Amino acid sequence: MSRAPRSAQTRRDWGRGEDSCSILHVELDEFFVSVELARRPQLRGLPVIVGRAPGGVVLSASYEARAFGVDSDMPMSTALRQCPQAIVVPPDHHVYREVSTGVMRLLGDVTVLVEQVGAGEAFLDVAGARRRLGPPIEIAAVVRRRVHEQYGITCSVGIGSTKLVARLASGRAKPDGVLLIPRRAAVDFVRSHPLSALKGVDGGIEEALSRWGIHTVAELADSDVTVVHRAVGRVAGAHLVDLSWGRDPRPVLPRRTETSVSAEETLVGHVADLGVVQAVTRDLADLCAGRLRARGLATRSVSVQVRTSDFRSLSRSRTLLTPTDAGRELYLAARELIAGVDLGGLSVRRVVLSVDGLTEVVQTIRHPTLDDAVGEPERDGRVPGLKSTWFEAV
Repeated sequence: MSRAPRSAQTRRDWGRGEDSCSILHVELDEFFVSVELARRPQLRGLPVIVGRAPGGVVLSASYEARAFGVDSDMPMSTALRQCPQAIVVPPDHHVYREVSTGVMRLLGDVTVLVEQVGAGEAFLDVAGARRRLGPPIEIAAVVRRRVHEQYGITCSVGIGSTKLVARLASGRAKPDGVLLIPRRAAVDFVRSHPLSALKGVDGGIEEALSRWGIHTVAELADSDVTVVHRAVGRVAGAHLVDLSWGRDPRPVLPRRTETSVSAEETLVGHVADLGVVQAVTRDLADLCAGRLRARGLATRSVSVQVRTSDFRSLSRSRTLLTPTDAGRELYLAARELIAGVDLGGLSVRRVVLSVDGLTEVVQTIRHPTLDDAVGEPERDGRVPGLKSTWFEAV
């Protein structure tokens, strides 16, 4: 069970509110590093960082490394300054893809209503599985046990009446826990979070709201709607106000029609070093490529958006000669696009990489190059010329 604090009201409502809670949010705990520790048990209990050194970013860090302030998406140089004794393990996206696919298949055995939103993250609607497997709290226990037995890693599960509440609950349940929030306690639970806990609230929106004295979800919920609209715009403001009151009508959708794929990164402390920006872009390309692979898609269009320290957004795009799902090809295109952006001496706050013009890989014909013809087959059995490293964009 989770060691996260719970209110007395939540404890009293634990059993009575469970009937209306059928949404589970399952998230693998520190996915990349957990997989590496399962492969290298001798590293358990040590500060371990998964990422590319020295110019990349932290993809995942063990809790021992996090105790030194290391966090995901932090530049590797910063992470090693804060934790110089850390053991750096290069990422193996092929293995992560295999584990992710296996876990999602396991979740599919529980219910057909599984919506994957990350390499190690998914929503489940278990309303139709209760007769077979029992109440949601027991289903969560089954999921956690099976994941650990088959892959040697742990996951945290949040249970709620909406996707918003379930996702927030899994965050409170970390690490290796489960937390159910009854419907009647949902609004108070959502209000107890900082603004950054709401999906879509990035550093820019948080700063804009803070200028109006809004720093928490509770303050957002209690604010005049016109003030919120003035701070972040009418559309975004209305959406955030709904979330602050726990209103989230989104169903769990097993299959989504993809029109584009994107990944973004808000940089720590604003970055003026173009080399760091390019390293971040390389990881974003891997994120997008992994998501394309997961959906069986390829892209012909690459776009890059850079937000500078004065909140200006600069965008560039390019159409590729042939469709691809290769992280390297996406990165090379994105690197040239970034090189063509005139930053005017300003630092970079955020980088967004997106791809569109998507087609199914089975419909894509690609002639092999000479390198493809003489090279060894990929170990995952992919057709030469359509390969990429793996991760699922969130």
